[in-house]
Amino acid sequence: MSRPLVISDCDEVLLHMLLPWRDWAAEMQGIAFSLDRQDFSKSMHYVATGDLVSTEETWRLLELFFTHEMDRQYPIAGAIAAMRTLGEHADVVVLTNLADVHQEARTRQLLGHGLDIRVFTNQGPKGPALQRILDEFQPSQAVFIDDIAQHHSSVAELAPEVHRLHFCGEPTIAPLIRCAHQAGHAHARIDDWSGALPWLLARLHGENDD
Repeated sequence: MSRPLVISDCDEVLLHMLLPWRDWAAEMQGIAFSLDRQDFSKSMHYVATGDLVSTEETWRLLELFFTHEMDRQYPIAGAIAAMRTLGEHADVVVLTNLADVHQEARTRQLLGHGLDIRVFTNQGPKGPALQRILDEFQPSQAVFIDDIAQHHSSVAELAPEVHRLHFCGEPTIAPLIRCAHQAGHAHARIDDWSGALPWLLARLHGENDD
């Protein structure tokens, strides 16, 4: 019989990203990043001029960060221990929205934090990629964890049988992001691992009250 499966995002679920990104952008690029704005496109400006950073430049800098600065990232509180516990009950994989060229680096990054875990890269909505993972593993139960509401919507549309947890482990931005649970696309919203782990284990063992 196949095992249950956990499909988890990485940034702001397992590892902090925006805070290391903010610090790097300030130190190396002269950019101030305001974490208290919902509109990401208007959250960054050059300190020297006050000019907003363009969307195109933002994507270029994000690519630069993930190419050279991933070592700045550090675990969300409780994430590593939670993944190890989940791994005792299920197969655990990461589905991360990074270019495929970063797959090996992300795998090494997580291994450096103690997680020997398979990494799937993706661009765009995660529903199709998640469906391919389900087709490969054929799990008895599956749960999906992500901090971005649109990915829960995508998974809900293509794989509604998957239990979906909206989780954002960065408290600075958690109150600002659109809630997939409120929108009806996630079964729960929990932003700390002490609360998320029991919920996930219950779903893996078929104890459903969604």
